Amino acid sequence: MEQSKKKRHKSIRWIIGILLILVLAAGLYIYSMIFRPFSLPETVYIYIDQEQEYEQVMEQLKEKTGLPSEQVFRLLADRMNYPATVKTGRYAIEDGMTMPEVIRRLRSGQQAPVNLTFNNTRTLENLAGRVSRQLMMDSLSLLNSLHENARAGTFGFDEERFPVLFIPNTYEVYWNTSIDDLLSRMKREYDAFWNESRKEKAERIGLSPAEVSILASIVEEEATYADEYPIVAGLYLNRLNRGMRLEADPTVKFAVGDFTLRRILYRHLEVESPYNTYKNSGLPPGPIRISSIQAIEGVLSPQQHDYLFMCAKEDLSGRHNFAITHAEHARNAAAYQRALNERGIF
Repeated sequence: MEQSKKKRHKSIRWIIGILLILVLAAGLYIYSMIFRPFSLPETVYIYIDQEQEYEQVMEQLKEKTGLPSEQVFRLLADRMNYPATVKTGRYAIEDGMTMPEVIRRLRSGQQAPVNLTFNNTRTLENLAGRVSRQLMMDSLSLLNSLHENARAGTFGFDEERFPVLFIPNTYEVYWNTSIDDLLSRMKREYDAFWNESRKEKAERIGLSPAEVSILASIVEEEATYADEYPIVAGLYLNRLNRGMRLEADPTVKFAVGDFTLRRILYRHLEVESPYNTYKNSGLPPGPIRISSIQAIEGVLSPQQHDYLFMCAKEDLSGRHNFAITHAEHARNAAAYQRALNERGIF
C-alpha cells in the first residue's frame, strides 16, 4: 500500500515536472516570438482606411511582413487592446521592429507621411485624380469641393481662381489627411510662396498674385521649353499693356475642351467662352492649368522686348518665331501653315 502511494506521488511529480517544462518552454517560445525582430528586405507600409477593421489589418500584416507568429501577435494585440483601437493611416513597418513596437505604432496612430506631388497637371479633374491616388481621399469629393464657390471664398478666391491655390511642389502630408486639412495646408503653402519679394515683382508688372498664376498657366501651355517662358510672358504683358487681346491659342483649346488640337481653325476661334482670348480682352477668369513654379517665375521676371506676336516654328520643334509687326508675323504664320499642310496636319 505504502509502496503504491510512493509510486503514485512519483508519477504526479513527473507529470507536474513535465507540465512545468512545457509551460516554461511555451513561455520561452512566446517570449522569443514577441521580441523576435521582423526580418524585412525593405520597409513595408500598412494602409488602413475607414472601411478596414482589425481582421483586414491582420491580412495586410501577414501578406507584407510574414508575421513571425500570427497566434502570438493576436495574443499580444488583444493584451494591448489594439483590435478595439484601429486607426486609419499609413504605417511603416521597418526591418528589426518587434511585435510590441508594431502594435504600439498602429495603436497610437504614429503614421509615416506621404510625399504628395501634383506636377504637370492641367484640369481640376486631373488634380483630384492625382491627389486621390496618393492619399486616402475620394477624387469626386475633392473635385466637388474644388467647385464650391463658398469654400473657395473662405480661402480668398472665387471658384474660377481657386486652382491657383495649388503650387506644384512636393509636400509631406499624412495619408489620411482630410479635404479641409489639405486645403488649409495648401493655403499656408500659397501664402508662404507669395512672399514680399514675389508680391513686389507682381506689382511691378501690374498683376495680382492670382493674375500672375493665370498668365503663367497660359505661358506654360504655349511654350514647350522653359527657356521661352520669360519671352512669351513679356509678349503677353506687352499686349495687355497696349489693350490688345491676348489671342492665345491655349485658351481656345481650353474653351473647346481639347488640348490635343494641333491646328486652331476659325470655328474654334468663334467658341463662346470667357476663356477664349480671341473674343475677350484681358486675362481669362481663371487659370487653364495648374501653373508650375518655373512658369510663375517666368511671368514675374519677363524678358523686356517689343514682341507682340508669335507663331510656332515651321520645323515643328515646339519653339516659336517672335515678331514685332503684324506683317512679320503673317510671314511666320504662312510658313507654319505650309509645314502643317505638307505633313497632312489638318
